[in-house]
Amino acid sequence: MASNARLDHRNPLVFDTHELGRRPGALQRLTRTIDAPADLGIQGVIGVPEGAPVELDLRLESVMEGVLVTGTARAQAEGECVRCLEPVGLELEADFQELFSYPDADDRGRVIAEPGDDAEDDEDRFYLEDGLFDLEPLLRDAVVLALPMQPVCQEDCAGLCSECGARLADDPDHHHDAVDIRWAALQGLAGSLEDGEKDEMSGADAEAGVDEKQEK
Repeated sequence: MASNARLDHRNPLVFDTHELGRRPGALQRLTRTIDAPADLGIQGVIGVPEGAPVELDLRLESVMEGVLVTGTARAQAEGECVRCLEPVGLELEADFQELFSYPDADDRGRVIAEPGDDAEDDEDRFYLEDGLFDLEPLLRDAVVLALPMQPVCQEDCAGLCSECGARLADDPDHHHDAVDIRWAALQGLAGSLEDGEKDEMSGADAEAGVDEKQEK
């Protein structure tokens, strides 16, 4: 992946490969704990909170065409259950591997005059810059792939009641009396008739009271 911005060695996700030199087979192992960058995960679903610790174990290997980076990231991810909307937390472990190419070498390790002649090929490749590489794009991709697209608090989560929104796990016997839609209209009609009968009875009682007064 070509980049126009220069890398800052003070960035905790920027690593220096100068110790390896260009000696194929040279190895370097690194461990580092960093603060999670913003939006590390699946936005609006689950991810590692900004500033949370992320443990990195890296293996840097010098090869003919660049530096092969293999590693694992570990962190605590947080999100929301897609069924019952309760908070979800899980231990994240994301593995990754990527080749960071020397800017003056092709995929066979041969020196080339001008890197980036093939724009499409450039888009699929990561490059070293003055012996530095930025792990953040690789870390983001790895974390997204390691996280569940639909996190749940437990595999058998029953979710929420579709009628009142109650959490079904809190009340396994929760239910609503179902009314057959074929009878719903009749029940409404029956209710109307009952109300009408009550009105008629009230009217009849009132008339009877008037008659009694007149007779007296």
